[in-house]
This record gives sequence, C-alpha cells and structure tokens, in this order.
Amino acid sequence: MKQTFTLGQKIRQLLGIILPILVTQVAMFSMSFFDTIMSGQASTPDLAGVAIGSSLWVPIGAGLGGIFVAVTPIVAQLIGARHKEDIAFKVLQGVYLTVVISGLVIIVGGLTIDPILSLMGLEDAVRHIARNYLLALAFGIPALFLYQVLRSFIDALGKTRVTMIITLLSLPINLFFNYVLIFGKFGFPALGGVGAGVASAITYWCLTLIALTLIIRHDLFSSYSVFTRFVGISLKEWKEQLKIGLPIGFAIFVETSIFAAVALLMSSFNTVTIAAHQVAMNFATMLYMVPLSISSGLTILVGYEVGAGRYKDARHYSYLGMGMSVGMACVCAVVLLIFSKQVAALYSREVEVIQMAQHFLIYAVFFQLSDAIAAPIQGALRGYKDVNITFITACISYWVIGLPIGYYMAGNTSLGASGYWIGLIIGLAVSAISLSGRLLVVQGRQRNSGLHNKLY
Repeated sequence: MKQTFTLGQKIRQLLGIILPILVTQVAMFSMSFFDTIMSGQASTPDLAGVAIGSSLWVPIGAGLGGIFVAVTPIVAQLIGARHKEDIAFKVLQGVYLTVVISGLVIIVGGLTIDPILSLMGLEDAVRHIARNYLLALAFGIPALFLYQVLRSFIDALGKTRVTMIITLLSLPINLFFNYVLIFGKFGFPALGGVGAGVASAITYWCLTLIALTLIIRHDLFSSYSVFTRFVGISLKEWKEQLKIGLPIGFAIFVETSIFAAVALLMSSFNTVTIAAHQVAMNFATMLYMVPLSISSGLTILVGYEVGAGRYKDARHYSYLGMGMSVGMACVCAVVLLIFSKQVAALYSREVEVIQMAQHFLIYAVFFQLSDAIAAPIQGALRGYKDVNITFITACISYWVIGLPIGYYMAGNTSLGASGYWIGLIIGLAVSAISLSGRLLVVQGRQRNSGLHNKLY
C-alpha cells in the first residue's frame, strides 16, 4: 500500500485491494454454495439437513471468526504508523487466541447439538443429516479460525492477491472431496450431506497449511518474523484484541444469526419451504460477497490512512467504496430479477422447490440493496477501530425490529413464510440508515481532531 493523491490513484488502489478479496470471498463461500447445491442433487432431505446445519454453524463460525478480524485494523494501523517491529507479536497473540476459542466451541457444541436439534421438530432424516454434518465440520474449526488470523495479517499488508491464490488453490480440493464423499465415488461410501461437512473440514486444514507455508517461507512475509521466535502469551494483548474483536464478532454474529433464526423458524413449514428458503438465502449470500469484499478493503485502507494521520484520505476511501458497492448492487439486482428461475434450478430438480425459491429470490433483491450500503460503512468504521456502536445497531435493527416484524407477518398475515423476508428487509434498511449516521459522526470527530492539531 502507498499514499495516494488523486481520485484515480485511490480507485486503482481500492480496486487492487478489493478485487482479490472478492475472488477470495466468493471462493470461500463457494464451499458452502457447492455443499448446498451438491447435497440438493443427492436428495431434498440432504439439502434441508445441510441447510439446518449451516444455519446453526454459520452465525457461530462467522461471529467467532470475526473476533480475529481485529488483526486487520491493528496491523494496518501499525503499517501506516511505520511500527513494523510490533506486528509479529500482535499476530502470534491472535494465533494463541484461536486455540482457546476453537477448543471452547468444540466442547460446547458437542454438548448442545443434540438438545438443540431435538427442539426443532425436524423430520428424522433431516435431523440425522444436520447432526452429522455439524460433527464432521467440527474437525475443521481450529484450522478455520487459525486461517482467519493468518489471512487478516496477509490482507492488512495489502497482499490480498496472496489470500486469493490460496483460496483458489483450495477450491478444487473442496469440490473433489464433495464429489467423492457426497456421492460415494472411488470406493468411498455415499455420505450425502454429511460428506459435505467432511469435505469442508479437510479443505480448512489445507487452507491453513498453505498459508502457514507462505508466511514462513516467502520473502513477502518472512521479514516480519512471525513464526521465527517464541513469544509468550500476553493477557494484556489478548484484552486489547478482544476489545476490538469481540464487538466485531458479536456484530457479525447478530447479523448472521438473524438469518439463522429465520431459517430455524422456517422449520415449522414443510421440507420444500425449508429447501426453497435455503436456495434463495444461499444465492443472496453469494451476492453479498461484493459489498463484503468492499467492506474488507475499506477496513485495510481506512486503517492504513488513519494510522498515518491522513483523515481526509480515509474519508475519500469510505465514500468511494460506498459508491462502488451501491452500483454493483443495482447490477446484481437486475441480473437476479431476469434469471431467477435459472438460479433456482441450479439447486434443485423439484418443480415445487424451484417455484417457491423464485418467489423468495424477489425479496432477496431488496435486502441486498440495503446490504450494499451497510457493509462498506461497517468496514470503514472498523478501519477507525470504531466497533461498539456497530454491534448495538445490529442488535436493535435485526433482533428488536426486523425479527419481531417478520414473526408477526409470518404468523398473522396471509404472507406466511414470505413475512420473514419482509422483516429482514426492514431490519437491514434500519441498519443501513443508522450506520450512515455513525460514520458521519466518527468522521466529523476525526476532522475536528485534525483541525485542532493544525492549530495547536
């Protein structure tokens, strides 16, 4: 990364950061995407089982993994302030944290998975697939969290193409093991949706091993000496990282868990409705990778500029990222409206599932437009290390406003399952408006701080 002086330079640097992140995000999400599609080709119960399993795991995995995103603004600001010597210590403390948190997740998950699934009233086949999918996935949790730290370190240096290449290398591994284990090829048993969980766990370990090898051996990263010397555990540093990471993680958990909650509430409907909802949500999440990638890029660049004390440049990157995100959302909306049937047919061969999924995809168009505003603002705020208000906003927007409205509409109007989608749209809109106001407040403070420093 380097200082920029013109709009053209900023656009080129921002695109250079976010395009590899986009490829990385799409490739990472493609694992879940192909899990869902390939499980659906096995059977509708397999699709529904993976849908329920994913709905339980995604908010927990994304939320806890979000804790380690704290490494990105921490390292980015150190780079901007030219304090390279402190980076290895910060990254290693993040690595130590992954060991503790992943261990707790596996223990708690193992104790609670059966009671939770039993309360959901699922069909026996769906419950069996969801349970074993999650148990298989658990073997990859330590690797997934460790990779999040390593990726945050690499991305914070502006080397987002490296994580893109790592992820692209792992995608064929995931597809291969999905094919072998879901459908029972090359002498392996046909595990259906459970095989998708095993394949994902194997892929997470491959991701981590590739990243570790590059950080230790490649000149781009070995100069930071992250793994060349032993550093003891620092509870003080853990506290600092958790102070930033916990609000980020909780905010991500609150955002993703609302979708999981809706998916679980959908379990009161039939298997076709569960499967159709998962189809629409899965593809909408794929579209969300665009604003999410811009969000990650803004965390890096805003953090870099704030660390260097260039607050005006940080503001410019924020607005530039928001403009790109909204523009891309409009393009995606048009594509989705035109090709909704073809999208639904990717996931299932059953006519009922395809028709209901098409209906849900129309709602997905509207809430992804709100995501296009909210996500980049969240990324910019993380670059400023302003994370607490984002968490509070997410709680109110989704759980106090969005979910209750959706629950009421689903149970007390003729909308049925569609009521939940309307609730999601309203919650996302409130979040986008609230975060816009918060960004203006934070930038106003930075502007006044910069003016004060000039005067005195």
